[in-house]
Amino acid sequence: MRKKIMSIFFATVLTAATLAGCGGSSAGTTSGTDTGASQAQTGGGSTGSKQTDGKNLPELTTEPMTITLWDISTEDPNKGIAEAAVARFMADYPNITVNQVHQQNDNYKQQLVVAMSSGQAPNIYCHWGGGPMAEYYKSGFANDITDMYAKYDHPEYVEAAVAQSTYDGKMLAIPFSGLTGCDIFYNKTIFADLGLEIPETIDELETVCDKLKENGIIPFSLANASKWTGSMYYMYLVARHSGNAEFDAAYTQENGGSFTSPAFIYAGEKIQDWVKKGYFPDGVNSLSADDNQDRALLYDGSAAMMLHGSWQVGGIKADNEEWYNENIGVFRFPEDAEAKAAGVPQDVEIGTAIGMGMTFNCFKEDGSVDQEMLDACYVLATQYFNDDTYNAAQVAAGTVPSIKGFNENIEDPNNKYIIDQFFKASNVQLWYDQYLPASVTEVHKNCMTELFGLEKTPLEIGQEQDAAMQKALEE
Repeated sequence: MRKKIMSIFFATVLTAATLAGCGGSSAGTTSGTDTGASQAQTGGGSTGSKQTDGKNLPELTTEPMTITLWDISTEDPNKGIAEAAVARFMADYPNITVNQVHQQNDNYKQQLVVAMSSGQAPNIYCHWGGGPMAEYYKSGFANDITDMYAKYDHPEYVEAAVAQSTYDGKMLAIPFSGLTGCDIFYNKTIFADLGLEIPETIDELETVCDKLKENGIIPFSLANASKWTGSMYYMYLVARHSGNAEFDAAYTQENGGSFTSPAFIYAGEKIQDWVKKGYFPDGVNSLSADDNQDRALLYDGSAAMMLHGSWQVGGIKADNEEWYNENIGVFRFPEDAEAKAAGVPQDVEIGTAIGMGMTFNCFKEDGSVDQEMLDACYVLATQYFNDDTYNAAQVAAGTVPSIKGFNENIEDPNNKYIIDQFFKASNVQLWYDQYLPASVTEVHKNCMTELFGLEKTPLEIGQEQDAAMQKALEE
């Protein structure tokens, strides 16, 4: 076996994945016949050595090759955009077959670890950066592409995207999705009918929620079966109460840092108070975001607000653009007035500068780099998942590529608002479930179930997260 012995990271997540099952029912593969192939910028080729006009790129092999690519693009518009990029690549390099597999988001990281543990890891896989990306590299499943990135052409990514694709000074991923902010989507029609103003503080937000409840409307549409969706509320409440200071300290567990510090207790208590007041749907932990059950509550008027990522712009538009344009607005998570008065910055935003990154796992049986495959993966990721056709489709779908200049020409007012907040932020906090080490992520997500289910106190879930973080640091 060419791979190193698996770290505890893989053993821990593999156990969870085995319990959850290892199904592939959501997966699909491209056949190379997607109509997006007709949009290729560079035209077809028959030798497998076609190069994009005038660009400094590696010359690809003319021998047959098969590349396996995993992503989480299970629904349109992202599914079609991703498949079209692969189809354009295969039209230009007909000797190279890309087996594109779409995995469901909720189980994706576990499925990836199962594949790595069993020697079936894909040659290209997407991820969110953070602690898991570092673990993939340290466990031998990520190529260091620092030299290639310096030598060959690539889009001019924003600095934050490059930083999130780097670990220990090594470039380990190519950004391919986009800037993703997190804000509160709201039904403008409901707000107008009830005479509600956009809240600027958490106290004002609670006043809005109470008014909605009085009128038989659920304040927040939340589907927390996915667990990370509830984490967004937790993250923002921590950030508004302490900026990034207390999370950074808890991550290192140094100088008294703890997930039981005041900001975490405040966030947990606030959430549980909101649960008791009925600010969230009944059975919130059984509702699935992957099945868009949170969106459904917005669509039928049952709920008025939804804290979520900016990818919802494209998703809601795809469902019903006319309804979206008439009803949906967005505002940033309100400020903690007391913390602000004490000097705590209120301009931390939750999100990511890369959306997702593509990492390459191109090794031979003896452990050496398979450079021919790595060259092909680099060209696919930098020139097809990031070409003009791909980026135009991304923008049309409401996603802003992590490439300099794209934030300047956003037409959708909600997306423009979200990205403007992103660029105004003093710091963008990557989602906890992506930033934390994988073993801690699983504990954190389970804690969100316990928190919203009123199963444990904020102190108890803080202690759970501390124990997991201390164990991860020791390993």
